[in-house]
Order: sequence, then structure tokens, then C-alpha cells
Amino acid sequence: MPKIGIRELLEAGAHFGHQAGRWNPKMKRYIYNGPRNGIHIIDLTQTVGLFDKAYQFVVDTVANGKPVLFVGTKKQAQEIFKEEATRAGQFFVTNRWLGGSLTNWRTIRKSIARLRGIEKMQSDGTADSMAKKEALRLEKVREKLEKNLGGIKDMETMPGAVFLVDTRREHIAVQEASIMGIPVVGVVDTNSDPTPIAWPIPGNDDAIRSIRLFASRIADACIEGKAIAGERRAEAPSMTAHVGEEETVTVTPAPDMEGPEVQRIARRPRRERGGAGTAGSM
Repeated sequence: MPKIGIRELLEAGAHFGHQAGRWNPKMKRYIYNGPRNGIHIIDLTQTVGLFDKAYQFVVDTVANGKPVLFVGTKKQAQEIFKEEATRAGQFFVTNRWLGGSLTNWRTIRKSIARLRGIEKMQSDGTADSMAKKEALRLEKVREKLEKNLGGIKDMETMPGAVFLVDTRREHIAVQEASIMGIPVVGVVDTNSDPTPIAWPIPGNDDAIRSIRLFASRIADACIEGKAIAGERRAEAPSMTAHVGEEETVTVTPAPDMEGPEVQRIARRPRRERGGAGTAGSM
């Protein structure tokens, strides 16, 4: 069953592109029989097929333990992307894209550490002992950092995928993801270039209903992927192995699937080579 239907795409206005004079010729294959009333119409049959592929990619990415970064800095997308990313337990950038957010991750992490430090000072009472002027200055710094980095302050590793709307506006994020080898899932309108996007989804990237539809379904894909990851951890069998004649160990895949946890459960006395008894026996 398709993960998104033509009827709901029509109801969301996802088929409306831009004025014909503003189109990108590279989107020609996704446009339905030329313009109507001066506006290009997106072929939603292709949107359905391409969305299903993008949806499955996101499911697989999250199921393999990699996060998805939602990027939507245009006004129509900001609250939607923040809401849907939070619902799915993923990360987001909705204020503005800071140059180097992917390509200069080490510097970004320093800014995040600064934000965490200020939050700790405010929570443990350290900020209360400061002069009022200094405390206010610190709060302004925190607010600025939270606005720009709040959606990624808990992101410990690079994302496995970036999902964004309006690939023209978010071109720097697209470039950085490309440099870092991170696949991009993007809603591409008729004025966009789909070639840098690994998983293009032809659709209206301006209408709020269209943006919400795409974002909510990608969030659903993330939730489905997390459920699969949880099932894999729960169903991973415990394997028992014997190490020589000295001990028995139990090997169980670790919760993060990065390596095994080993627990010794029994130990046997070592026998002397060629002897019938234990070491020290007569």
C-alpha cells in the first residue's frame, strides 16, 4: 500500500508548482503536460512512487541506528518541522542554517557545549550569584544559541540522512550534506534542481498543508524505523560459547548494536597438561 495517496496530495495542493516562467528545465520529467493557466502542474503519480522509495530509505536509516536531521527554515515550515521532528525523536534546524553545521561539526559541537554550560549554570544556581547585568548577558547568549542550535544539541553523531523542504532555499545544507556523503531527502518544486537530491519528492514546497503532509509522513517513517530497531534488539538471541576448559561466557549483542556485551557466568579449574587431576594434586 502506498505511503501517501494521490487524493491527499491533491487535497494538500501538492500538485501546484510555480509560474511557468520560473521553472527549472531539470524538473521537466516531473511536470504533467505543460502549464495550466501559467502554472506548472506536478505529476503526482511520480510523486507517489518517489515518496514511497524515500519513505523506505528513511525507515531503513533509522532502523540502522542513524538519526535524521529535519531542515526547514522557511516561515511556513519552521513550526511544522520542529513539531514533527520532535514527535519522531529526531533533530531539526528551523531558524537558519549555520554554515559548517555538517562540514565543520567540531566547531558546532563547541557552541553546543557552550549552550550546555550556560544551562547548567542556570540550573545549579551558579547564575543566581552573578551580577544582574552579567546574568542578563548570559541569558541573551543562551537564547541565541538555543534558537540556532537547540534542535541539534542532543545530536551526538552525524545524521544518516537530511530531510528538507525547498531545496533552493536550503542549498547550503544540500551542499554540505553532499560533501559529507549524507543522502538528502528533499521536496523539490518546479523551480528547483533535483539532481543533487538523492531522494527527490516532486511537490509544492510553499503551501503549509503540503509541507505538513510530507513532513508528517517522513516523521512516521522515522517512528517506524525506531520500532524496527527496538524489535531487533529485543529479538537478538543470546549465544553461549566455551573458552577452552577454563570458563563459559555469554555473548549478547549490545543495545546499540555496535558490539557484543560479554558476561562470564562460570569458571572451571584448569587441568595440568597430560595429568589426570587438577593442578597441585598428588
